[in-house]
Amino acid sequence: MGRSIEFVDRKGSDCYKWDSEQAQGTLPLWVADMDFKAAKPIRDAMQRRLDHGVFGYSIVPQANYDAVASWFSRRHGWNGISNKNLLYTTAVVPAIAAIFKALQLRQSSCCQPLRVLMFTPAYNCFFACIENMCCELVASPLVVRENRYEIDWNDLEQKAKQADVFLLCNPHNPTGRVWSREELERIAAIMRRENLFVLSDEIHCEFAFPGHAYTPFATIVENDKNFCVCTSASKAFNIAGLLCANIFVPNAELFAQINHALEVHEVNGLNPFGLVAQVAAYNESEEWLDALNEYVYGNFCYLRDFLKAELPQLVLHETEGTYLAWVNIQALGMPAEQFCAELAKKAHVLLNPSEMYGGEGYVRINLATSREVLEKALKSCADYIRSI
Repeated sequence: MGRSIEFVDRKGSDCYKWDSEQAQGTLPLWVADMDFKAAKPIRDAMQRRLDHGVFGYSIVPQANYDAVASWFSRRHGWNGISNKNLLYTTAVVPAIAAIFKALQLRQSSCCQPLRVLMFTPAYNCFFACIENMCCELVASPLVVRENRYEIDWNDLEQKAKQADVFLLCNPHNPTGRVWSREELERIAAIMRRENLFVLSDEIHCEFAFPGHAYTPFATIVENDKNFCVCTSASKAFNIAGLLCANIFVPNAELFAQINHALEVHEVNGLNPFGLVAQVAAYNESEEWLDALNEYVYGNFCYLRDFLKAELPQLVLHETEGTYLAWVNIQALGMPAEQFCAELAKKAHVLLNPSEMYGGEGYVRINLATSREVLEKALKSCADYIRSI
């Protein structure tokens, strides 16, 4: 399976993707984690930590800061990360919640909710986080032009006047857009003009298909400090359950405020396995990641060719990154939620309906599985669709 990439049958391992109640007896192409064994350097590092035999409270060692800084510098041209501007927490969504909390406390009036601007459709947990933190959503819908999602610049400029913070997803989940440098520069200019704080979730940054490249938002606004960036090795290296994420905060005052919010939310402690896994991921697992990207892109090409040959009424949107495909099913004449429910019941395949992301008429397909599983699931989908 593509050099060092190894598929694992995860059934019976208590994983949500395969073992939750709704996943029983299905081929799950839904939850956004992968069915591949973590890179050997990560497993070896965790084994050494396990052999130590003591698993008490941990500090974040300098090796973690150095690993993150080195990785983003050499792989993405993002320099300047250090222990002076990097905070740690359990995951990106708790990080976003803590950042919202810190920004709320900075407002002159705590009576007005923090107004959060973001593109839609959007990752479903963004909606929940905005609601749970008593913020107000300001949505700027992306528009489809020639089978590709694009920014409605006029709408974004108008909505920016109504918001306090812009929540960016770079690359974008669920549409698979990898924002270009030019797009990010234009976004930054609008947010600067309207004095909006930018919170960029870049958890999918390691997945860019051929012809596209991830651009860290921090490299666009190097002279600004009115932003922060959330990253994690969790998506790229399939270690989400180890709970380790990073927040880059160039503003020293806000750094202290977010750090306090992490303490208030009790998400400032990390487990020792997450820490050693991140170091091994960034220092020793780059070849594994390259092989993974190659395999995932192969799965995307397989999906594209399958739909063209077997289900031409479905439209695969031009995907530029992530390991998530976004497919237009409007030709089937039923809501995506209904389609996914029927698909699970009759074809035993789990997909995510677009309604959970604030969209209509689409499904999200997780490509981070074996070609065999993908092929079997797609054939079941095709059989069901031909029967309706």
